[in-house]
Amino acid sequence: MRPTDTGVAPNEVEVGEMLADELDFVIGVDTHRDEHALALVACPSGARVQERLIGADERGYAAALAFAVERAAGRRAWAIEGTGSYGKGLARYLTQRDERVHEVERPKRQGGRARAKSDRLDALRAARSLIAAEKPALPRAAGLRESLRVLLQVRTSAVAARRVALNQLRALLVTCPEPLRAELRPLTRARLLRLLRAKRPRRHTDPQLRGTLLAMQLLAVRIEALTLEERTLKQEILPLARELAPQLLAEPGVGPITAASILLAWSHKGRLRNEAAFARLAGAPPIPASSGKVVRHRLDRGGDRKLNRALHTIILTRRRTDPDTIAYIQRRISEGKSDRDAVRCLKRYLARSLFRQLEAMPQPA
Repeated sequence: MRPTDTGVAPNEVEVGEMLADELDFVIGVDTHRDEHALALVACPSGARVQERLIGADERGYAAALAFAVERAAGRRAWAIEGTGSYGKGLARYLTQRDERVHEVERPKRQGGRARAKSDRLDALRAARSLIAAEKPALPRAAGLRESLRVLLQVRTSAVAARRVALNQLRALLVTCPEPLRAELRPLTRARLLRLLRAKRPRRHTDPQLRGTLLAMQLLAVRIEALTLEERTLKQEILPLARELAPQLLAEPGVGPITAASILLAWSHKGRLRNEAAFARLAGAPPIPASSGKVVRHRLDRGGDRKLNRALHTIILTRRRTDPDTIAYIQRRISEGKSDRDAVRCLKRYLARSLFRQLEAMPQPA
C-alpha cells in the first residue's frame, strides 16, 4: 500500500506472536545526525550477517535500501531507533518504497562502564530487540499528521511565550512609577496593549519612567505579535483536524487544538494494542492505591501529558455545558467520591470512547 496524503502508515500489517517466524532478515539501525549504523541479522537466530555505515541523507538512504536488497533478499523488516528524530528521514524514505519499518527503543544503559557501547553494537541490539518483540511498534504516521504536529508544536511555543510576556507585563504594572501606574491599571488588556503601543517613551526625562515604559511597550508589541501567530496557526490546524477526523470535532467539548493533540498521540490504527494502552498513554488508567480498609485509586502522573491535558480540557468544557457529565459528577460525589476521583473516572471513560472512535475511522485503500 502506497502512502497517501492522509498520512496512514503504509506498513500497517498484522504481526504474529513472534516476528522472527515471519521474517528472514532484520536490519537494525542506530541513528545519528550525520551517520547511521546498520546491522543485518538473520531470523530467527539473530546471528549477525553484515554491518555498514551510511550517511543520513538521500544518498545514504538509497545506499541502505540497496544494501538490504542485495544482502537481505526475501522477507525483511527494519528496526529503526528514533523514528521521530534522527531516524525520521530514513523511516519515511523506506515506507514510501513499501519496506516494512518498525520503531524500537534506544537500549537502556545498564552495567555502568562495563557495558559495551558503539553505534554498530546499538544497531545489532536494535535488530535483535525487534526479533524478540511480540507486537513491535510502528512509526508515527506522516503526511497530514506530520503537518499537524509541526503546526501544533509551534503554536504551543507561541502560547507559552505569550504567557511569559503577559506575566512580565502584569509585574511591571504593579511596580511601575506613578502616575503611570494609576493610568494603566484600570484598563482592559486590549486597551492597555493599544495604549502602550502608541506611547513615546523617549519623550520622558525620568530614566526609570522611560526605561519602564519602553520595556512595557516592547512587551505589548510582543504579546500582539504572538497572539496573531497563535490565531494564524489555529486557523491552519482546524482544516487539518477536520479532514483527518471530522467525527472527533463533532464530540462535545472537542476543539481543533484538543482534537489535534488526540490525533497526534493516537497517530494511526494499530499503533496501540487496545483502549487500555491508549488510556495508559494518556495517563488516565486507575492506579490502585488501597491500604488497609481504604480502597481507592489515584491519578497517574505518567504518560503523554499533552494528551492528558486534552482529555482534561474536554472534561472541563463538558462540566459546564453537558447535562450528562454534570449529572455523572454529582452522582459520583454523592456516592462519596472526591471531585478529583470523579474526573479521573471520566478521563478513563473518555479515553475508551475516543480510542474506539479513532480505531473505527475508515482507512484509505
